Amino acid sequence: MQGFANFMWLLSMALILFSGFALIDAATRREDAYRAADKKTKPFWLIILGLAFVVNLIFNILSFLPIIGLIATIVYMVDVRPAIRSLPGGGRNTRRGSSSDGPYGPWNGGR
Repeated sequence: MQGFANFMWLLSMALILFSGFALIDAATRREDAYRAADKKTKPFWLIILGLAFVVNLIFNILSFLPIIGLIATIVYMVDVRPAIRSLPGGGRNTRRGSSSDGPYGPWNGGR
């Protein structure tokens, strides 16, 4: 029985880490990337993944709520994340170029 309990604890920790990674990944993506990829909004995914994370923290892996959270996390990781990553810039909150860049390249003040 102790071996089974250890296995279930490791599985529970893996689910917590998996849902936590998905939540952090969703939080670091730009909001407009979700719309550009034609997926639900960023707040929607943050709420769903946040609930999945909290459910994995609170409930035992043998109940049905962590399984539902796992399904939501898998959907994000398999469907939403690759669609957002395929966008230019990967949907990250990174700033590219200079603050003086215009729509057609850098502005050099007429030089």
